[in-house]
Amino acid sequence: MSTSSDESSSNSTSRSANGASQEKKYKGVRCRRWGKWVSEIRVPGTRDRLWLGTYSTPEGAAVAHDVASYCLSGSTCLHKLNFPSMLPHTARTDLSPRSVQKAASDAGMAMDARYITSREITQNNERLSISVDDYL
Repeated sequence: MSTSSDESSSNSTSRSANGASQEKKYKGVRCRRWGKWVSEIRVPGTRDRLWLGTYSTPEGAAVAHDVASYCLSGSTCLHKLNFPSMLPHTARTDLSPRSVQKAASDAGMAMDARYITSREITQNNERLSISVDDYL
């Protein structure tokens, strides 16, 4: 028998205290009030945080966090990643914090572009099917 907290954590959306729906939470990702998604990570062994950027999608911010986490911690962090199977094969663990920041940002922006393009194609296909159906 599952509790309500188990059920809500398995859903892809949940309700916040004010009743608004929120998307699934990813590690290292948070949503700004105006809808942009941001990511940052702590540098292991220090109190410093490394800013990974602002993204249009939570998936973009999550991939940026995954790349930075892997670059900073190596293969010991694989179980903590949001998308372990999507880790780029070019990810290196011998980078400076500034290089980690750039690699993470590039990966996050690429994921943002992929999700935004996918949404636009889906929306265009829906419009096309509606317009074609209207005339048949």
